[in-house]
Amino acid sequence: MIRHRPYGSGHPYATTEDQRVPALPLDGETVELRVRASAKVTAVVCEWLVDHTTRVELPLSRADGSTARPGVPSTAPAPGGGGTAVDGGHLAAAQARAARAASGSWVVTTPVLRSGHHYAYRFVATLDGGGSRRGKWFEVTAATWSETGGVLHVRGSDRVVPGSVRWLGDGEGVRRVRFELALAEGEHVVGFGERFDAVDQRGRELDAVVFEQYKTQGAHGRTYLPMPFALVVGGEESWGLHVETSRRTWYDVGASTPGRLRVEAEVGPDAEPALRVYDSASLATASGPTPDGAPRVTPGDVLHAFLDDVGRPSELPSWVFRLWASGNEWNTQQRVLAELDRHREHGIPVGAVVIEAWSDESTFTAFRGAEYEPSEEPHRLADYTFPADGPWPDPKGMVDELHERDVKVLLWQIPLQKTRPHPRHQAAVDARQLVERGYGVREADGRPYRNRGWWFPLALMPDLSSQEVRDWWTAKRAYLVEEVGIDGFKTDGGEHAWGHDLRYADGRRGADGNGLFPVHYARAFGDLLRRHGRAPVTFSRAGFAGSQSHGAFWAGDEDSTWEAFRSSIRAGITASACGIVYWGWDLAGFSGEVPSAELYLRAAGAAAFMPIMQYHSEFNHHRTPSRDRTPWNIAAQTGDERVVPVFRRLVGIRERLVPYLAEQAREAVGGGAPLMRGLFFDHPRDPRVWDFPLQYKLGDALLVAPVTAPDISEISVYLPEGEWVDVWTGTVLGGSRVVTLPAPVDRPPVLCAAERWPGLSSVFESAVLEP
Repeated sequence: MIRHRPYGSGHPYATTEDQRVPALPLDGETVELRVRASAKVTAVVCEWLVDHTTRVELPLSRADGSTARPGVPSTAPAPGGGGTAVDGGHLAAAQARAARAASGSWVVTTPVLRSGHHYAYRFVATLDGGGSRRGKWFEVTAATWSETGGVLHVRGSDRVVPGSVRWLGDGEGVRRVRFELALAEGEHVVGFGERFDAVDQRGRELDAVVFEQYKTQGAHGRTYLPMPFALVVGGEESWGLHVETSRRTWYDVGASTPGRLRVEAEVGPDAEPALRVYDSASLATASGPTPDGAPRVTPGDVLHAFLDDVGRPSELPSWVFRLWASGNEWNTQQRVLAELDRHREHGIPVGAVVIEAWSDESTFTAFRGAEYEPSEEPHRLADYTFPADGPWPDPKGMVDELHERDVKVLLWQIPLQKTRPHPRHQAAVDARQLVERGYGVREADGRPYRNRGWWFPLALMPDLSSQEVRDWWTAKRAYLVEEVGIDGFKTDGGEHAWGHDLRYADGRRGADGNGLFPVHYARAFGDLLRRHGRAPVTFSRAGFAGSQSHGAFWAGDEDSTWEAFRSSIRAGITASACGIVYWGWDLAGFSGEVPSAELYLRAAGAAAFMPIMQYHSEFNHHRTPSRDRTPWNIAAQTGDERVVPVFRRLVGIRERLVPYLAEQAREAVGGGAPLMRGLFFDHPRDPRVWDFPLQYKLGDALLVAPVTAPDISEISVYLPEGEWVDVWTGTVLGGSRVVTLPAPVDRPPVLCAAERWPGLSSVFESAVLEP
């Protein structure tokens, strides 16, 4: 009849039509109270109670979406909360549902709230035809910032600005802490997880919360893979900070007050947050002495100390460095093999194929079209019958054939149990087990949590913080590894936990457990692969501090635009600065109209010199023309005959780079510098590197300068100190200067450190001096 949720859906960036705004009011603020009511409701009144005595009746007005209120959209935000239109891709239906749900809301603004007072409220609805209904009481108090309230534990050097610590408390206790750290002139701040908007965050405001921003992440400052960690580079020495929490944090990096990095963090009931500082006074080892004999800390020292705290990466097999091929419309065995045949016909080697549209998408355990009896025990391959005329007539035969072609196979996963439409067959068994055994993430009242987001709405979510649940969930998929021979899993999703008051089996609540869900998710599938003698190759987009130990990552959903290209490079550089070794992106984007030939080849040229090189395309309902990102489809759609031969040439070079990439990854995992890293990492005291934020190194030897704008024939490249070799011409160039290099579309600007050139020249020998 009436619904009011003080915190709404738990969406970290958007309000809903049934919540309190703000959910956590400050002293001196009014509050907007919103409810959703059924069509039978003709009027709504809020009974507002102050200090258990003074009662005021506040009539609500209807907000039906036809008249927007200040700060509230007249329709619901697009998926991702960014207000951007969806172009008919896989979230279009979700967007339409969200827009319909925006109607039917009622709203009222309360009197000003004051600290020290207690407020309660409930809603009374008048019904069409007479009668009324009263809802339950809700309570709220106003919060204030003060100098007391908790203890901030600082590990390492205490760089906290004296007198800057403040605590936000209300009638329920301390909610947040705020403090400042000093930034020196010339210091740059990099990190906070994977970031799409900038490499250097100085002068910006941001937060760290796991979130699925569907495309245009750079425009909104949101990320799937946040971390409460940052490197500070460019001063006398590097240093870093780690807010040791899995709760949400916010950062003002000199935006409001130059020279101050303001940190704000949610706190738990004990109100004892911890800050870890990494610098020369707190680290036992440093890279070497300064001229005056004092130790000097490098970005590598800081990163290694952080990884000691949260977990180090694990080495993955060398095949992950070969080309990965994928398309959401490759939804039959015939189509997958046909696409791999086309690769062979065009002489483009493939190392892995990622099959997304393989399952029935109700269990994510059975191949679509398979016939089998539902079971409470995990199925074996023999339990399935695959009709000859079905979409997947012989999955094991397909995988065996691909293995004979030296192609590995990954299958798509989602960490949800769908409930819409109403589950049937095996999905009904799985859903019943999840509920009856208490294996799901729970609401505060003990009910199973149902996904509040736009993708797979109302789905149940297994509580992967529990070893028992991880074992149960992955046992249903064990036959895929043990018998079918699957080599890895694309562990998509992971951002579906919304709400501060959820309950997890490990004792955490939503506020401190939601961010860890994608870490547990990738861990679960990595452990499954290990149990059956496979390398833990997972391919995730979501994560948090601690994700470094679990597989590979890609930058998530993006359109095929030049801006998305630039955003993705920033994402790779910043993710690596936080210890992510195996990282890639959907080269040239996976969504929308196919990229131009120029964008596709420029993106492929960059991806050939990144840790993971892969292409992928969004589901487009099999409409024509095709939106596959295969090189031959790009060539067909653009009419550019250069696409296939140039792509083939780039992949050929990539194949020859695999031993080098495997060697450099091994060093990174063993404590060396990240595999993909911004120039600042190796040259932290060189101020010129910040003028070229999209340049990066791939291992110790290669310097990559991506061409990220159209109609470019030459490019300015900054060469740090030392000597560098243009890999396409063999020309030796001196460093510590800017040079102009030719940038034909088939030769992405790449240079090699001169001392490493003898060992790598063979990779490029067929291209050097080639006309």
